[in-house]
Amino acid sequence: MSKSATVTLSRAITVAEGVFAPGHLGELTQVVPFELVDAVLAETGTVQRRLRDLPSRVGVYVVLAMAMFETVGVAGVWSKLTAGLSGYPVSSASEKALRDLRRRVGPAPLKALFDVLAGPLAQPHTPGVRYRGLRTVAFDGCSSIKVPDAERNRGRFGKIKYRLGFAGYPALMLMALVETGTRGVIGAVFGPTAPGERAYAAKLLHHLRAGMLILNDRGFDGNDLLEEIVATGAHFLVRAKASRRPAVAAVLPDGSYLARIGGLTLRVIEAKVTVTGADGSVVTGVYRLLTTLTCHRTDPAPVLIDLYRERWEVESAFFAFRHTILRGRVLRSKDPVGIEQEMWALLVLYQVLRTVMVDAAECAPGTDPDRCGFTIALQAARESVVTAANIVTPDVDLVGDIGRAVLAGLLPARRHRFSARKVKSPISRYHAHTDTNRPLTSTTVAAVEVVIREPPTPTPRPPRKPKPQRSPRTRRTQPTRRPATRPASGRPPGRRAAVLQLMGTRPGQPWRARDLARAFDITEETGLNSFC
Repeated sequence: MSKSATVTLSRAITVAEGVFAPGHLGELTQVVPFELVDAVLAETGTVQRRLRDLPSRVGVYVVLAMAMFETVGVAGVWSKLTAGLSGYPVSSASEKALRDLRRRVGPAPLKALFDVLAGPLAQPHTPGVRYRGLRTVAFDGCSSIKVPDAERNRGRFGKIKYRLGFAGYPALMLMALVETGTRGVIGAVFGPTAPGERAYAAKLLHHLRAGMLILNDRGFDGNDLLEEIVATGAHFLVRAKASRRPAVAAVLPDGSYLARIGGLTLRVIEAKVTVTGADGSVVTGVYRLLTTLTCHRTDPAPVLIDLYRERWEVESAFFAFRHTILRGRVLRSKDPVGIEQEMWALLVLYQVLRTVMVDAAECAPGTDPDRCGFTIALQAARESVVTAANIVTPDVDLVGDIGRAVLAGLLPARRHRFSARKVKSPISRYHAHTDTNRPLTSTTVAAVEVVIREPPTPTPRPPRKPKPQRSPRTRRTQPTRRPATRPASGRPPGRRAAVLQLMGTRPGQPWRARDLARAFDITEETGLNSFC
């Protein structure tokens, strides 16, 4: 006959005193302590004028908890904050009281809190965060965050216009500067999508420092932006657009070459990358990289090409933000002020979770932060809020329950994979790429072949012939209508040669692009702007 026994488990919970007790974030309160929240409230002038049942400090933690429990209403979030405080005299709050609390707090304390917590997270010895002593960072934009389709949101953010109509929801642009080794956020800005990624990226340049190496995608290779990055003291490794073909100044032994771009002397690396998948599929692409690391001995071209793939860590950061925390949902707030508050709260939550994950990885020497699961950390943090665990602890615990859960579920070493990149939305502003030869599902990379494409040896430019002097009263003469070298119909394969031949017939003629176009019967309908 089996026997049963009853065991009573009890634990001590240390929380703030009085009406401040519901103001916590579980174990994450150790990263966002009471003193820090009180400091940002005082700095932004949002401390309550009289002691209420819902003080401003509690309001900050409520907003952060709403970011953590994105699928739960504000009343449900309050019940989770107070679930572990059974037996404690906690005031009951209505939905209206919690909404008023959010409005009273506003977005300023959350933004100030993010400014304090944002920044590089890894120590110098942390694996995978540095290249030759340079901390690798990257910035990129995410324009897939949707906001409620309310009148004030439409007026502030607008809807993206696609080829076949407007988007269903207004969207905002989030631009973040991320530490690639940890995916921690160094700086972030957001707003309407209309200004574009380039305008938002300029607002993050003040976060760059000497000792950083920024990895950028195409679209961030403008001459002015590159010069501003160099002015900060940071180095860069940027992929250039295919249309950029800088003149070769000197060819280096590894196949790369030096070029003068804007006011900078940069190193250009052109490579043909061929990837073979485990299923036999083969994908080929051509990359042209610009970098301030001009020494081919200390920074070989194949090493920099392999390093550039670290840029995609910023996409993993956006995936955790957009899909793991938000689960692809539309934001809550129906006015721009609420959207701003909600976005800063989401960024604070994301950065706090990354901080805990990096601390846990560094407590296990040799552990790459890439192996820490963001979903595991988020789930453990939610459980600590419900149970009100480890809000205040007498002993310092660098790992904590969240860190132990992360270390217990470390992901395997990163697998090199690739898959199809094509547009899935039928109303997207981008054309669908249906002719790609990439596999439709994620495929393991079996082999990678990198071939450096050497440019032709630069030849000295012949001396320019002096222009003959022209009398001031000499009238401009129009070129002949059709040169002898132009066929009667069809675009000639050697248009450049024909143009130069025509210009050579009259060396003193001050040719204009439209005069040349008129000579070749090129109109606006047949590509006048392209010709000019």
